[in-house]
Amino acid sequence: MTTVRTRFAPSPTGYLHIGGVRTALFNWLFARRHGGQFLLRIDDTDAQRNVAEALRPILDGFRWLGLDWDEGPEVDGPYAPYYQSQRGARYRAAADQLVATGAAYRDYATTEEIQAERETAQREKRRFLYSRRWMAETDAQAAAFEAEGRQASVRLQMPREGVCAFHDLVRGDVEFEWALEQDHVVQRADGTCLYHLASTVDDHDFAITHVIRAVEHLSNTPRQIFIATALGYPLPAYAHLPYVAAPGSAEKLSKRKLGTYLKHHEFKKAYDHGAGIAEAQGLSITPVSFSPVVVDFYREVGYEPDALVNYLLLLGWSLDDRTETFTREEMIEHFSLERVNRSAASFDLQKLLAFQERRMQALSVEARVARVLPFLERAGLVDAPSTGDQQARTRRVVEAAGDRIKVAGDILGYPEFFQSDDEVAYDQKAFDKRVRKAGVEPLLRRFRDRLGATEPFDADTLDRAMHAFVEAEGIAIGQVIHAVRVSVTGKAVGFGLFEGLAILGRDACVARIDRALGRLAD
Repeated sequence: MTTVRTRFAPSPTGYLHIGGVRTALFNWLFARRHGGQFLLRIDDTDAQRNVAEALRPILDGFRWLGLDWDEGPEVDGPYAPYYQSQRGARYRAAADQLVATGAAYRDYATTEEIQAERETAQREKRRFLYSRRWMAETDAQAAAFEAEGRQASVRLQMPREGVCAFHDLVRGDVEFEWALEQDHVVQRADGTCLYHLASTVDDHDFAITHVIRAVEHLSNTPRQIFIATALGYPLPAYAHLPYVAAPGSAEKLSKRKLGTYLKHHEFKKAYDHGAGIAEAQGLSITPVSFSPVVVDFYREVGYEPDALVNYLLLLGWSLDDRTETFTREEMIEHFSLERVNRSAASFDLQKLLAFQERRMQALSVEARVARVLPFLERAGLVDAPSTGDQQARTRRVVEAAGDRIKVAGDILGYPEFFQSDDEVAYDQKAFDKRVRKAGVEPLLRRFRDRLGATEPFDADTLDRAMHAFVEAEGIAIGQVIHAVRVSVTGKAVGFGLFEGLAILGRDACVARIDRALGRLAD
């Protein structure tokens, strides 16, 4: 029985795209389900577009997600090298073979001549099909063209009649008319080879059995089948996945349309939230490298990788109409291409966040503390590495905040519990409304004295002390409790006030109220 081998082939021209990760995940699951291998191949044939440093976020992203590869960069394997830029000689040999068998030809047309034919077809309202006017069928013709200073590219000599028919494991039986296929260039005049040839050769050389990729590659399949057949290669099985649609749209999710997506409420909310966490850590971000369209966003914000993987699994695949949560083992056990949908899957950030919240709350307190500490360290709110006392305080904050910490980076929304008393920033609007309000100052002074005498200084005792105070003063609790919160934390909202006071301790609470009272004289 043939061993299943799948591959994901990113081009290192940017960051790891969510849609690409979904495709990689399906390849990974299919290989793991069938006891096969998952390969990572780097399609870096376009040297002008490639950014070498962009490969690191791709590899780091896969490792963070737990999508390990059996062969590829930093792993190697029997079919190395796994970079297309290092396999040029192999592609050139394949191009020569195509020419020798008549499946391709050396073409001496200039870019301007091809464009002129294209414009003529447009004026005559007919479909463009290259005339092959500058095709060299003999060595003599090639020599004549070269004498004019022309250089040859290699084009496929596509059939002009009949159909290309194949079975797609997701889309069923598919047919393309050969007459609608162009004579695609597979080798440039400088000898470098293009995607269609390189990809087809690699899939054969690496013994890929299943090409599982996004539906936008479906139209590439006829020319790749033509190349493979001409080279005498057995064909892999093809499966074309539905694309991931942008929030609130039927269009494919794109890294280049952040401005458009930011008009969508949930996308903007997620982006602003993430940007706040990044800013608190002092990260330098750009809209392309840091948005909900790329994987780095979720890692830097503090998502659980299992939550993201679980959500991506359901973008185009389902087990039934009720099961949504899967362990990694269950994903592998149940995954099949037969359950992949044909229609586009909408990227729903609210649903993704719901998956994240469930995963986060299912963690033990110790695990959540371990998740949030790196964010506090990077933000300079605790030492790196953190001390035992800092870890103990972090635990108390995590417990008090509860489900308010939806992603690990949300811990940075509580800097007041890790700052010195004079570092706490006041929300000026809240300060003016709650502390500077007429009649509040004497109440705040008297409650400050009550805090100084409260024993023990824990949440329950502080709760009782507050209620005893307002009863003795004959006032509503709202007349003082909000002023205390703003004075101590600098903010109008947060988790339980008395839990917060207990975490900070008596000395800090008294000092912070004194600081707030001092500001009233300003």
